[in-house]
Amino acid sequence: MSLPGDSGQQPVQGDQERPSARTLVIIPTYNERENLPLIVRRVQQARPDVHILVVDDASPDGTGELADELAQADPERLHVMHRAGKGGLGAAYVAGFGWGLDRGYAVLVEMDADGSHPPEQLHRLLDAIDRGADLVIGSRYVKGGEVCNWPRRRLILSRTANTYSRILLGVDIHDITAGYRAYRREVLEKIDLSTIDSKGYCFQIDLTWRSINHGFEVVEVPITFTEREFGQSKMSGSNIREAMVKVAQWGIRGRLNRVRGVGAQR
Repeated sequence: MSLPGDSGQQPVQGDQERPSARTLVIIPTYNERENLPLIVRRVQQARPDVHILVVDDASPDGTGELADELAQADPERLHVMHRAGKGGLGAAYVAGFGWGLDRGYAVLVEMDADGSHPPEQLHRLLDAIDRGADLVIGSRYVKGGEVCNWPRRRLILSRTANTYSRILLGVDIHDITAGYRAYRREVLEKIDLSTIDSKGYCFQIDLTWRSINHGFEVVEVPITFTEREFGQSKMSGSNIREAMVKVAQWGIRGRLNRVRGVGAQR
């Protein structure tokens, strides 16, 4: 039997046994009114079996109100969380993780609202989870991965950030900054989410580093990343500085702990 959106691939396990049978896709939003209906529709068409949680940070452009309207049309599968203000990507995901864990979802997926993470390739992440991976990263920089319509400056910055993190942390992850990823609930339950204060793409590095240090299996699968068509990127200079400092600190601490024979868990 083929699963919806899986390009005819056979399921790895019986439907009731697959972790991905209980999947929540978390989509943080801030001023994404133009993009939100498009990404919701694409997720629903690609994987009608998954549920969606929109986490809106009080968008002044009315994204939250639009999310409520969309949820009224599909209350079983589409849910909305309203936060009091712009608290950052990391905080939005942590809030969404908590919501999903409280409601018994087995797999929690991070997905951008701007369409850069293709829902049509979500099956690649979920298939890897069903095969036993704990954290699956949709990677731009493994064989088969692509980046479309990105300015050369952004591509160089992204590749440099990933190389910097891979070397300092001593990990074999090619796209550790990637924001398209799927977690088994056991990973998020083990990680102390209350201690995470990383923002921007540093949040992705942080959770990957914690997952590795807790002994979870991290797998990369290729995806096609496409630059947003509407709206503006939320990347900022402060995000870059935060990542540079924290990655250096984690890398040094990890090396010192290994020298002392101490586990690297944070």
